[in-house]
Amino acid sequence: MGIGKSSIVLLVKTGIICLLLLVAGLVINHTLLPKGETFIGAGDVAFCDSNGDELTGKILDRFPGTVFLLGDASNDSGRMEEYTKCFDPAWGRFKPRMKPAIGNHDDITDNGANFFAYFGAIAGPPGKGYYSYDLGAWHIIVLNSQCGTSDCATGSPQEKWLRKDLADHPARCKLAYWHAPPFSSGIDADEPRTLPLYQELDGADVDVLLTGHQHHYERFIAQDADADSKPGEGIREFIVGTGGVWTDPVRVPPLPNSQMLFTDTFGVLKMELYPGWYTWQFIPVPGKPLSDWGSDNCRNKEDPD
Repeated sequence: MGIGKSSIVLLVKTGIICLLLLVAGLVINHTLLPKGETFIGAGDVAFCDSNGDELTGKILDRFPGTVFLLGDASNDSGRMEEYTKCFDPAWGRFKPRMKPAIGNHDDITDNGANFFAYFGAIAGPPGKGYYSYDLGAWHIIVLNSQCGTSDCATGSPQEKWLRKDLADHPARCKLAYWHAPPFSSGIDADEPRTLPLYQELDGADVDVLLTGHQHHYERFIAQDADADSKPGEGIREFIVGTGGVWTDPVRVPPLPNSQMLFTDTFGVLKMELYPGWYTWQFIPVPGKPLSDWGSDNCRNKEDPD
């Protein structure tokens, strides 16, 4: 039995309605829904005998947005020639959109004097290594995990500054980063001296902590400063020490709250920061199939008054 004329007219009308709904959806998606902020980077980038930083730099070329640096731009001893001859050819072109944190190798020579001289104003006040900025709806805090140089203890200048900064910027969504992780399944020791800073962040409902130092990629479930799992309440930590120097083995088994862990690859973490939520994706260099992706909501359900 053939299709009647009325049925054909109905199908055409239905098709037109579906097309109009699709177009309307696309318009709404691009005009009414909030735009995310691309936030991308890694730590432990340059070592003069490695080309890994050139490979990760090519990944950064593909994406706009703010580039975070999780310390150890120079993974040797922080001499100026390491920044100008090794880091600069691979990642230096991103300095106009980069926000760096200082690492332990950056700090070796003259307490990071060459780090601050090379990066200038984008590294915050000279000699401190901690500062903050806003990115879309998010407040971003950069801290100095070189606790021997910039004391991380409760009552230290850095901790007092952090407490005031968090009080002055009660954003719904907040992210912090520094170099040495408080929790890690890497073979090197964690940096427990940063825990007072972690506690301050947790008390202010900070959502994400990015770190480097350990030369692997790792993602943790949200947890508190006692390493107790707190889904939806604690801080989710990422370790992205995969910027290009070398990779290190990890502990077997990993820490209990570790949700994703791999080594033997360089790569960067790409995040999209939206009002109220965020996504993440680890992007490895070509030829490496390892990856990780996901999304989560910010801890605060509503914007503060």
